[in-house]
Amino acid sequence: MSDSILLTQAAYDRMLAELTQLITEERHAISQKIQEAREEGDLKENGGYHAAKEEQGKIEARINRLEEMLANAEIGQADASDGIVKQGLMVSCTLNGSAKDFYLGSHEVFEGTEFEAQIDDGDLDVYSPDSPIGKVILGQSVGSTVSFTAPNGKDISVKIDGLKAFDF
Repeated sequence: MSDSILLTQAAYDRMLAELTQLITEERHAISQKIQEAREEGDLKENGGYHAAKEEQGKIEARINRLEEMLANAEIGQADASDGIVKQGLMVSCTLNGSAKDFYLGSHEVFEGTEFEAQIDDGDLDVYSPDSPIGKVILGQSVGSTVSFTAPNGKDISVKIDGLKAFDF
């Protein structure tokens, strides 16, 4: 993961509220479910117990992810005016000859917003700064052409055509 993650104040507040809710409510609720399932007896064949333990693992993983992101958060809005690719911007590029637009940043920025459905539907692409394309374009300027090797071994050419701030 990058040293820092750029979040708007609204995204930071949403993530902090989710973290608080997970710690103060969800942890307690899942502990209750586990205790109730334990009281039913034999844990080997207790589906409720195993489901509750799996849910507990998911909750703890999400808590850890949110804590890590919030600890490394940089609050602000990316500025595209200098023509340098940075996280928090919409990138227009030519990817192996095809026009492509995407947001360079974290999916979590969009959780709980009207844009979350666009990501789920494939109408808005989001690439992490730690992804192969993110790593190669980060810090490049508009007009630059760079390439990277995709996980499948193919060389991918990227020409950065434009940048703009993403309006939430």
